[in-house]
Amino acid sequence: MQISSYRENYKNLSSNQSDEKMFLAQEYRKWHFFDSRSNLPHKINSVWKIDSGLVKGYTLLEDGSIVTLGVWSSGEIVSRIFTNIKPYELECLTEVKASLVPWKKAEENIDLLLNYIQSVHELGIIRDYKTTDMMIIKLFDWLGKKIGKRVPNGKLIDVRLTHQDIADILGITRVTVTRNLNQLERQGRIKQNSLHRFILNEEEIWHYEI
Repeated sequence: MQISSYRENYKNLSSNQSDEKMFLAQEYRKWHFFDSRSNLPHKINSVWKIDSGLVKGYTLLEDGSIVTLGVWSSGEIVSRIFTNIKPYELECLTEVKASLVPWKKAEENIDLLLNYIQSVHELGIIRDYKTTDMMIIKLFDWLGKKIGKRVPNGKLIDVRLTHQDIADILGITRVTVTRNLNQLERQGRIKQNSLHRFILNEEEIWHYEI
């Protein structure tokens, strides 16, 4: 009886493992769609590869303040397995289309990992600029290279970004963002439409940086 019981348990275990592998294989083959302002779920031994959209990684301080740790877009990977910071959330700033990628060995995914790290470093540099107006300009220029669209009067940052979103990404107050955006718009360096989308006047920005 015991031998039969062990054999039956082994068969059930093998069957469960096989079912799990089949489920994971199906998960890796399909697209996942997430609404704007929703969070990407944590998946053990897997990372999310973004096909379209914008994702923000952030943590919360004891007083509830948001600290943005990175922003990623199409072709880049995100996951909680890359950090020991807690809490850590991945928020979709737009509608996001993504797929699961198994994370086995770092050397097999070195290019994706390097892109992830590079985005973190680039955002860190943007936040280190001494003046708020330059931080905002550099942020828009950076986002423009990631997700921008060429339009007749500049480059459209085709993402709905509120003033609070910009403040959270740069680590400054919403009031400061609003004041600087109004100033940059009066100077003709950016234009904001009613959908919270921004157009960066690249020619004006080039003269401004000089």
